[in-house]
Amino acid sequence: MTSLALKSLATLGGATVIPADDGYCLAPRRVYADAVEVASLLHPEAPVFCFSPAALRTSIKTFIDGFPGEVSYAMKANPGEDILLTACAVGLDCFDVASVEEMAAIRAIAPRARLHYHNPVKSRAEIAQALEPFGCRRFAVDDHQEIAKIAALADDAAAIELAVRFRLVAAGQSAHDFSSKFGATPDEAVELLRDAVARGFSVVLTFHPGSQCTEPGAYARHIEAAAAIASAAGVRLSALNVGGGFPAGYATSRGPAHGAFFAAIAEAVASHFETGAMPRLECEPGRGIVAPAVSLLTRVKLVKPGRREVFLNDGIYGALMEVSQARDLMPRHRVIRNGGALAAGTGGWTVYGPTCDPLDVLPVKLALADDIAEGDYVEFAPVGAYGAATSTRFNGYEPGETVIVAETF
Repeated sequence: MTSLALKSLATLGGATVIPADDGYCLAPRRVYADAVEVASLLHPEAPVFCFSPAALRTSIKTFIDGFPGEVSYAMKANPGEDILLTACAVGLDCFDVASVEEMAAIRAIAPRARLHYHNPVKSRAEIAQALEPFGCRRFAVDDHQEIAKIAALADDAAAIELAVRFRLVAAGQSAHDFSSKFGATPDEAVELLRDAVARGFSVVLTFHPGSQCTEPGAYARHIEAAAAIASAAGVRLSALNVGGGFPAGYATSRGPAHGAFFAAIAEAVASHFETGAMPRLECEPGRGIVAPAVSLLTRVKLVKPGRREVFLNDGIYGALMEVSQARDLMPRHRVIRNGGALAAGTGGWTVYGPTCDPLDVLPVKLALADDIAEGDYVEFAPVGAYGAATSTRFNGYEPGETVIVAETF
C-alpha cells in the first residue's frame, strides 16, 4: 500500500481490492493478454474498455521520474475507480479536481490525498464544500470575483494557496485551446496576484498550453511569461504549475517524447527565474498519463460494402466523442477476427456509431479490412483519456464495461 491510507480493502465500493503486480484492482478480475484475447474468449456484444494497469503504471513513473517537480493527476481525463486505485498504488498523492464530485471520488479511495481545485469558476456552495468537508486548500482563479468569493468563505487565508491562471494567445500547437475559455491576460494576472497577496493568500501561477500540445516550446514561452508576471507583481510564488497538455500517441498526432517537454520546462525555469526566486514546479497531466492505458473494443453490427459503410456498437455519443471535436485525436485502430488482427485494406470506410442520430459518424474515413464483416471487432487506442469520462447514455446505450489486460496496442 502507499502512505495514503487507502480505504479498507474489504469495503471499497462493496468489492475487494487486491494488490497485484499490475497495481490495485477490484477482485475477482481476470487479466487477459490483450483485446484480441478478450474478443476471442468473451465475444462481447457491448463495447468494452480494455485497461492495462501495467501501461498506466509505466506512464505515471515516466512523469514521477522525469518531471522536475511534483506530479498530480487531472481526474477529468478519466476518474474511473481502477485508474485512481492504480495511480494511488504507484505513489501519486495529489489530484487536480474540477468539481466537488471528483473530490468525493478520490476521497473515497485516498482520504488524505491533496486536492488542487483548478477549475477557475466555482459557485460559493462549491467553494464551501471544497473547504469542508473535503479539506481543499488550493484554488485556481482568473478573476477578482473568484478571489473575493474564496476570501469570504475561508477562515484562514494564510492556509490557502490561490493559483492565478493566465493565458497566452496562440502560444502553441494543441488539439484544444484552453485560452479560449480560461485564463487572465498577463497584465490582469499581475493585478490578481497583488489582490491575492493583499488578502493574505499564498500565490501560485498556473497555465495550460492546450490539450495534446505537441510543442515543448509552448511551455517555455509560458514560463517566460510567468517570470515576467511575478516580477511585475512584486510577489514571491510558492509554486509554478505548468498544467497538463502533454501529448499521447494518436494516429496522426503524437509529439515528441515527454522527456523533451521535461527538459524544455527545466531549462526555461532556470533561464527566466533567478536562483533565489525559483518556484517549486508542478504539473497536472491527464491525457499524457492515462491515454495509453486503455483501448476500446467495439463490435461490427452491420456492413454495407457497396457504400463502404460500417456500423459499430459505439461512436461519438460514447467513447469516441473527442474525435468529433478534434480530428487529430483519432485513435489508432485495427480489425480483429478469430484471434488475430486483419490487414488494413486499400480504401476508406465511413464508420457510424449505433445511435439513430446522423451526427454519430466519425469525421474521417478509416482504412479497415476490405472484407470486414458483421461480428468482427474494431479496437481503438488510445482511449484512456476522455473515452469513459465523456460517454453518454443517448438512446439508452450504456458506457462500456472494463476488463483488465496485460497490454494495449
